[in-house]
Amino acid sequence: MRFAQRIEKLPPYLFVEVTRKINRMRAEGRDVISLGIGDPDIPTPEYIIDRLVEAARVPANHRYPESDGLPQLRQAIADWYERRFGIAFDPNKEVLPLIGSKEGIGHIALCFIDPGDLALVTDPGYPVYSVGTMFAGGETYWLPMTEEMGWKPDLDAVPEEVARRAKVLWINYPNNPTGAVADLDFFERCVHFAKKYDIAVLHDAPYTEVAFDGYRPHSFLEAPGARDIGVEFHSLSKTYNMTGWRIGMAVGNERIIDALLRVKSNLDSGIPQAIQEMAITALNGPMDAVRKNNEVLQYRRDLVCDVLNGLGLRAPKPKASLYVWAGLPAGVKSIDFSSRLVEETAVFVTPGIGYGPSGEGYVRISLTAPTERIEEAMRRLAAWKPEPALAAS
Repeated sequence: MRFAQRIEKLPPYLFVEVTRKINRMRAEGRDVISLGIGDPDIPTPEYIIDRLVEAARVPANHRYPESDGLPQLRQAIADWYERRFGIAFDPNKEVLPLIGSKEGIGHIALCFIDPGDLALVTDPGYPVYSVGTMFAGGETYWLPMTEEMGWKPDLDAVPEEVARRAKVLWINYPNNPTGAVADLDFFERCVHFAKKYDIAVLHDAPYTEVAFDGYRPHSFLEAPGARDIGVEFHSLSKTYNMTGWRIGMAVGNERIIDALLRVKSNLDSGIPQAIQEMAITALNGPMDAVRKNNEVLQYRRDLVCDVLNGLGLRAPKPKASLYVWAGLPAGVKSIDFSSRLVEETAVFVTPGIGYGPSGEGYVRISLTAPTERIEEAMRRLAAWKPEPALAAS
């Protein structure tokens, strides 16, 4: 048999050897603590689960749903955005429910990218932006970000010929993996750049509600003119601890929303209606559980940053997101550090190189393990005596 070239182009799983090592250690009886995946450990609030149980017993919810979702869900999404960000959307034209935001992020490349087209993708960044581009036959032009730049791309450095070829610009704030945040001035610069070169801006924003110390992240669509050229992807996964239920949304430019709906209606059959019902309850409900989540996560953040800084790493406390992004000593490779750490402490953190070339020299620590497991992991790290090659200079 002969597979498509796109399968051959898929990047290799960088951490396969580390994963095998973790599985081998666990098989040997070692207690490995993984701080790798950003998957909330706190359960979905009980009142949201109760609504799912009720809705699951309704026979109408046992049938195919519509690709564009229940009208009540689209309205609930629009209402939530207006309460949270002060932006009004037409629920019938500017709102589209998704089977988790990852699904929409993967599919939207099919709306813009033809073979040979360019997507501008921030580096480091979420791998699906570039993988979706590749699946559509396009090419990725990496926009390197650095600690000194506040983990934002320098749009002025994009070559003129590249900007004129590009079809989309991917941005993501609060950022995964770095935890960086963006103000409206940056978003306005993105709008100006996109209008100058006729580029669509695709903003991935699932972490706006995971924020600390009183900080309130912005929506890209708050920027003047953003709706003219962009959409924003959001999700209930991180806000309401609903990763397993797979529900999110895209909001913004009417033409982009329509194009994405046309793609989706040909490739999926929508979100199970019982899950849509629980999402309506979540979006229309109180934010008490969200605030309590953030209190727990802030405690974990402070603990992790204190220990990592004590080891000599650079671990500033992020204002938002589920991650701590820590800089390693000069010359230390991220996969070497991660591999040695799991060998010597049975604690796994994600090597930064997995998020792009500019992620080298960093590791990402997820705050989504149970608090007692994070506390144990930090006890191990605080007692760790790495060899000189991996120690801070």
